[in-house]
Amino acid sequence: MTDYSKMFEQMMEQSQQMLRAFNPALENFKASGFEKMMPTMPKDFMEMVWGNAFNKDGLDAKTRLLAMIAGMTAQGVPAEPMFKTTVRHALQAGATAKEVGEVIYQMSMLGGLPAMTRALGFAQEIFSENEEGEE
Repeated sequence: MTDYSKMFEQMMEQSQQMLRAFNPALENFKASGFEKMMPTMPKDFMEMVWGNAFNKDGLDAKTRLLAMIAGMTAQGVPAEPMFKTTVRHALQAGATAKEVGEVIYQMSMLGGLPAMTRALGFAQEIFSENEEGEE
């Protein structure tokens, strides 16, 4: 096991212990409605959390979020609210709707057409929200 793997494993265990200490019911937490609490984070915050925290010379937040969208798409988008929040964050981090769509299309080879169609439908809802907000 690498030092990074050990650190990540310790972080996950500490997080689980913290959740149990706060409220044992959080172990079965469902994320419905979570996206309304914090629809997006500022780009600088995302860079700090996802772009610079683990590897200062690694991927930027936009690229990490596009990778997350790809992974969730390939899995068939098991959690709609989290997927939509990730799309919002990717757009906030500088991704375009076209880039998000391209990532989703690419995943049709891994997750299949139903997974791609499901992800595109959810992403389109976010794109539509953004268009309505611009009017």
